[in-house]
Amino acid sequence: MRPLRYRVRPGNWDFAGATVMEGGVNFCVFSRYAEQMQLLLFEDEDSTDPYEVIPLDAHVNRTFFFWHVFVEGLPDGTFYNWRADGHADTRETGSRLDRDKALLDPWATSINDRLWDRAAACHPGDNVDTAIRGQVVRDDYDWEGDKPLHIPMSQAVIYEVHVGGFTRHPSSGVAHPGTFEGIIEKIPYLQDLGITHVELMPVMAFDAQDVPPKTAEMGLENYWGYSTHSFFAPHPGFAVRAVRARDEFRDMIKAFHKAGIGVILDVVFNHTAEGGEDGPVISFKAFGNEMFYHLDFDDRRRYRDYTGCGNTMNCNHPMVTRFLIDAILYWVRHMHVDGFRFDLASALARGEDGNPQYHAPVLWAIELSPSLSRAHIIAEAWDAAGLYQVGDFPGYRWAEWNGRYRDVIRAFVRGDPGLVAEVATRIAGSSDMYQPRGRLPMSSINFVTCHDGFTLCDLVSYNDKHNLANGEDNRDGHDHNLSWNCGSEGPTDDPGIQALRRRQARNFISILMLSQGVPMLLAGDEVFRTKQGNNNTYCQNNELSWSDWGLVDTNKDMLDFVRAMIALRRRHPSLMRERFLTGKPERGQALADITWHGIGLEQPEWDDPNSHVLAFTLSGKAEDEPPMHVMLNMGAHLLEFAVPTLQGLRWCLAVDTSDDQGVIDPDAQEPIAPGRVKVGSHTVVVLEARPC
Repeated sequence: MRPLRYRVRPGNWDFAGATVMEGGVNFCVFSRYAEQMQLLLFEDEDSTDPYEVIPLDAHVNRTFFFWHVFVEGLPDGTFYNWRADGHADTRETGSRLDRDKALLDPWATSINDRLWDRAAACHPGDNVDTAIRGQVVRDDYDWEGDKPLHIPMSQAVIYEVHVGGFTRHPSSGVAHPGTFEGIIEKIPYLQDLGITHVELMPVMAFDAQDVPPKTAEMGLENYWGYSTHSFFAPHPGFAVRAVRARDEFRDMIKAFHKAGIGVILDVVFNHTAEGGEDGPVISFKAFGNEMFYHLDFDDRRRYRDYTGCGNTMNCNHPMVTRFLIDAILYWVRHMHVDGFRFDLASALARGEDGNPQYHAPVLWAIELSPSLSRAHIIAEAWDAAGLYQVGDFPGYRWAEWNGRYRDVIRAFVRGDPGLVAEVATRIAGSSDMYQPRGRLPMSSINFVTCHDGFTLCDLVSYNDKHNLANGEDNRDGHDHNLSWNCGSEGPTDDPGIQALRRRQARNFISILMLSQGVPMLLAGDEVFRTKQGNNNTYCQNNELSWSDWGLVDTNKDMLDFVRAMIALRRRHPSLMRERFLTGKPERGQALADITWHGIGLEQPEWDDPNSHVLAFTLSGKAEDEPPMHVMLNMGAHLLEFAVPTLQGLRWCLAVDTSDDQGVIDPDAQEPIAPGRVKVGSHTVVVLEARPC
C-alpha cells in the first residue's frame, strides 16, 4: 500500500462532521455496527475516484461508536466521502452496512451533488463515481454584527415562499434566477408588501431525483424539496456557485435582517431522501439504519412509514435526538435563522415503538432549549398515518399550522351555512383549542392556502384538482379542497364569474388579516397566481410553479388590496392580541374587547343552521387605536346590518370587498350614515371609528 499524502492523527470524537482546526481537519462520524471505516478524499467536484483513501483503525480511531481521524494539512475545499464495512443483518438488527457505497457525512455543512445518480445508490455495486459528497469548508464568514431579529410572533405576518421558484421565471429580472442571491433582489418588494417573516420551503440539501418512476420519465423532479439528505447543508441548487452555498445563504439571511424581515425555515425531520427498502443508500441507512429509522418489529428489513415517503426518522432515539437538536442549533447559531416550521411534526412525537408520546424527548428538547428560547417553532401538527394534533401538540411554546382554521374559513367563504359559531371561534384565535392548556392566540398559525394545495386564485376557480401533469393519473394531491369555482371550472371569459372570484379572494384575505393569531400568506396569492388547478406541484419545476412577475402589473388591484389589508392589520394592535378576547371591557373602556352580532346588534346567529352572516365590534387596544366594526355576508343576497352607535365617534368605511378598490386609505375614508349598512352578497365590510 502506497504511503498516505497526509499525516494523520487519531482525531477527536467531540466534533462530528468535518471541522477545520489549527493544523488540519478533524473528521468524525457515528456507526454502531461498523467494523471498518475509510475516509475517501477527492481533488474536486468532478473527480470520479478518490486520490486518497485513509483507513481507520478501530483500536485507535474509534471511541464508543464514533469513528474519528485528524488529517494534517488538508486544504480547505477538499471533497470527501466515507465507506463503512461490517456485518449487515437487516432482519435481526436492521443494520444495512454496505462496503460498496460511498457515504455522505450526515454532519456535512457543504455538499456537492453534481455527479449524483439516485438509481446507482439504489442498486448493488460501487457508486463512488456518482455519490453525493461532503466538502471541507473553513468558517470565516463576516456577519457584520448581524443577529436574529426576535420579532414577536404576535406581530408576525408570514409569507411562505420557495427560494428557487420565486425568481426563476424569466419575468423576475434578477441577475441569478432561482437562487439565494436572486431572492435578495426581491426583498424591497416584500418590504413594500408589509410582511414580517418569510417562511422558506426546504433549503436544506435535498434529492431532486426523488420522484415516482412515471414522474421521472416525464422529465420532472422533486421541486418542493421535501426529501432532505443533509440537515446541516444548504441546497447547492439554490447557489450561484455550489461551493459557496453556505455563504450565499448567509448573505440572504443578512440581507433579510437588514430589511427588518425574519427568516423561518421549513425543515423536514420526519423522513429522509433514502426512502424505504428499495430506496438509495446515501448515509443514514449505512451508518445507523437501526437507530435513525422506525423499523418493523418482526422483520427489520421493512420500514414503518408514518410519512408516506417510504421511511420515518426515529426522532426519539437518543442519538437521533442529539443529531436533530445539533442541526437546529447549528442553523440558529451559525446561520442566524429566526425560527423553524417542522413538516409533518406529529411524526416527531412518535416514540421508538411508533406510538405518540406526549413527552417526546425531541419536542421537549426543542421547547426547553435556552438557545432556542427566542426562536419561533411551528408544527405541522399531523402526519400521514392519521396522527392529528392540531390544538394538542406537545409543549407550550409550539405554534401550529391551524388546519381547522383553513377548513372552516374555506367552507364559510364558499357559502356553506351553519358555520358562524365556529367561524367566530377561529377568527377569535381558536381559544377552544389553545386556551385550556395555557397557550396563546399566537399558537394559531392561520392560513387559507399554502404550498400544499390550491393557490388562492385556484381555490375560487376550481371545484376539483387537475394534476394529470404530475404523471400519477390525477391520484396524487388532496381531494378535500373545500373550494368553489364560482360557476365555471377553470379559466373563463364571463365577467360576472371573474368579478366574483376576485371578490372571494378579497374575502379570504380580509378574514385572514382580521383574525387573532398569526396570518400566513402563500407567495403569489397577492397577485392572484394560478397553477391551473394543480394542487400538488411538488414535481413541477417550471412556469406552472414559478412566480410570474408580470402579474404584479396585471393584477395590481389584488396586490394593492393585500398590501392595504396587511397595513390595516399592523395599525390595529387589537388584531394582534397576546391574550385571548374576553367579551368584557378593558382598562375602564366602555366597549368590550369584542362584541358579537348578526344582522341585528348583539344577535349572533350561533344556532341558525342556515346562517351565512357574522359581525363583530372590536375595541381599540392601544390608547390611540379606534374601534372597528366588521360585517361578513357569505350568503347569496344583499343584506342590511345594524351598526352600533358610539358616543363621540362616527363610523367610516374602511373596507368593502365588493368594490374593486377594496381598502380605503384612512385619510380618504368617508363617514357613513348611522343606523344600518347594506352589505352585498359574498362581501366583507369593515368600518373604522373616527371622532365626530
